[in-house]
Amino acid sequence: MKNLLLTGCFKYSEEQFELLGQLGYKVHFMQQEKDSLPLCASDVDATVCNGLFLSHDISEFTNLKFIQLTSAGFDRVPVDTIKERNIELYNARGVYSIPMAEWAVFRVLEHYKQGWFFKKEQDGGKWTKHRGLREISGRKVAVVGAGNVGQEVAKRFQTFGAEITGFDIHTNTTPYFDHMMLTNQLLNLIGEFDVVVITAPLLPTTKGIISREVLNCMKENAVLVNIARGGLIDEEAMCEVLSKRKDLFAALDVFVKEPLPEDSPLWNMENAALSPHNSFVSDGNNRRMFDVMYRNLKNFITEEQ
Repeated sequence: MKNLLLTGCFKYSEEQFELLGQLGYKVHFMQQEKDSLPLCASDVDATVCNGLFLSHDISEFTNLKFIQLTSAGFDRVPVDTIKERNIELYNARGVYSIPMAEWAVFRVLEHYKQGWFFKKEQDGGKWTKHRGLREISGRKVAVVGAGNVGQEVAKRFQTFGAEITGFDIHTNTTPYFDHMMLTNQLLNLIGEFDVVVITAPLLPTTKGIISREVLNCMKENAVLVNIARGGLIDEEAMCEVLSKRKDLFAALDVFVKEPLPEDSPLWNMENAALSPHNSFVSDGNNRRMFDVMYRNLKNFITEEQ
């Protein structure tokens, strides 16, 4: 029987363990990937993990043939080594798209409807109206990255009556987008959008795509939402621009360094809303993650036979 190593925070039911066993795997589980392995690395045939190889040298996993990531991005695994060894590699495509898209809409609505203002007034026992509320309907929304997450974001903003433009490496017709533009057009067009949501992967070609120039050119009263990776934004430049342009608002779930350093100026900015890389969390993730992992593992076994 082959060995399958599961890591991370996902909870698996007895039924799910049985299904994996029926595929011919003995299942081993470790929650913290920095901990010692529950078996020899050379005995692991397949793994479902996130940043396992940040703490354990992949060269020691000599029999590894299958990796299922619990993340959508590939930036926490040695992709080149995996390709050289012909190890099958899968990401968690589609698993987190729904909660992340909902989070993006939530953050914009929270800002447009001034949710924290009313909570503050409630806590103080005050009956205070706010006349500066805004609506999403009729707004122009840019989604940087038109993949799974981007499409779910576009779908939800479209429901509110917004006009959606996607920025990607292609201009193909894409579900839920009214327009598609190339990412290299972002700087020239950024000033048109009321809301900018970042969902692109972090690659050498996308690092710092939200540059100082892009930030300076953003529309008055625009909202920037990042639910992808911190490195997509020039964070130092963003801090400087936000401190000067109080009309801008940034809802940030990801950062260059995580946890966000205590001395980051972002903590004290009134025009920034911060969350600790939490937008992907949802009660539906376990089911979707297992479905993706089980399907990929089953297909892999079939192809091997």
